[in-house]
Amino acid sequence: MKKLPIGIQTFPKIIKDDCVYVDKTYHIAQLIQSGDYFFLSRPRRFGKSLLVSTLAEIFSGHQALFKGLYIYDQIDWQSYPVIVIDFNQISHTNDEVFMDSLLSFLDKVASQYKIELESQFIREKFIELIEKVAAKTQQKVVILVDEYDKPIVDHVSDLE
Repeated sequence: MKKLPIGIQTFPKIIKDDCVYVDKTYHIAQLIQSGDYFFLSRPRRFGKSLLVSTLAEIFSGHQALFKGLYIYDQIDWQSYPVIVIDFNQISHTNDEVFMDSLLSFLDKVASQYKIELESQFIREKFIELIEKVAAKTQQKVVILVDEYDKPIVDHVSDLE
């Protein structure tokens, strides 16, 4: 009997641990084939982090993980550079820490691609990162954002 993936939010772990997985890859394939940019907002515990993890594996070209699932032979399994920004992992105790943490994250991603970023401002650095990764890999860059509202939700009741 398969285990329930209680507390597991990463697709590879669910598959490798042989946990129950409800195949929603038909809908993911439709989503991928229908456009370029998406914003998906759902209440807490609705599987957004698992969806982000699943999309990261798809766009990274890890077809073998999807054997037996709808999407396995339904899309062109190209491998793209994927940048996952999980705001749950970005420190945000105050504005300065938040900005420093974001800048540090962008520098870390750049170093993974052996790229030097020159800008010191988040917006420009992010654009520079995407452009340089795209130029280096000669591919479109996939950006996935999880927990985008975490810094806001955690500080919504702060007086400052």
